[in-house]
Amino acid sequence: MIKKELEVVILSDVHLGTYGCHAKELIQYLNSIKPELLIINGDFFDAWQFKKRYFPKEHLQVIQEIIKMSVLGTKVFYITGNHDDIFRKFGELSAGNIHLRDKLVLHLQDKKYWIFHGDIFDFTVLSSPILAKLGGKGYDLLILFNRMINKCRVRFGLQPWSLAKKVKSGVKRAIKFIADFELKAIHVAHEKGFDYVVCGHIHQPQIRKVDIKGHEVTYLNSGDWVESLTALEYRFGNWQLYKYDEADFNFVNRKLVPSTDAETMLGLTKSLKKKAWFKRIVENAESNYQDHILR
Repeated sequence: MIKKELEVVILSDVHLGTYGCHAKELIQYLNSIKPELLIINGDFFDAWQFKKRYFPKEHLQVIQEIIKMSVLGTKVFYITGNHDDIFRKFGELSAGNIHLRDKLVLHLQDKKYWIFHGDIFDFTVLSSPILAKLGGKGYDLLILFNRMINKCRVRFGLQPWSLAKKVKSGVKRAIKFIADFELKAIHVAHEKGFDYVVCGHIHQPQIRKVDIKGHEVTYLNSGDWVESLTALEYRFGNWQLYKYDEADFNFVNRKLVPSTDAETMLGLTKSLKKKAWFKRIVENAESNYQDHILR
């Protein structure tokens, strides 16, 4: 496969460790691109929903694919979100080409970017973490139920549909929350002198430009890999939203296995395991994978 060469790719809200995560589709996408810079903008893991009995091999493969990309020269920034906020206590860490951050300031073509997950604008997360976590569990169950429905729809020749999106689009309060979230991010970015503000968190892919007193601020949101299956791609000075389409890939009879050279992977894993924070991630993933295949 000829990989699409990109300057920057931003993805967020993968939620590894949950039933809603579309890991297989993400592996296909990652195998199809060759970015100079990959930014994971929060909620890559879902510590809120993490269960030892559920961490499929595809979820581990997503981690391996990103490690492979870093070995081959891609600079990776992992920005923490609210579902993986356990990593925030480690502050700023770097291991090879992988860098852990809470936020990121980036300069592209004389434009200043402010990149962070976005949960600082979510009143529920800030004021009632317990309520937010309960909501996260309910959302994961809704996604699981939705998948069961879609399997039945496909059997009868019907198009799959998103129950979660239907619920959210039918609730005026949810629509207002999304609009308020975007405007808040845009106005704060303007006050801080940024040209672009890049978020995740609300699972709503978006590219939106707003003029504030003669200063144009662009809001970008990479969406998620639970419902939208989207990412932000940058090349030739332009941003575009990528939307996963199964028709773009010919993986019908091909196993989804990491294409990383075994010796390279082994050497990199040993190097990264010297970092305490990464050691816990890898060991938990490997343990859960073993539990899964031995059941």
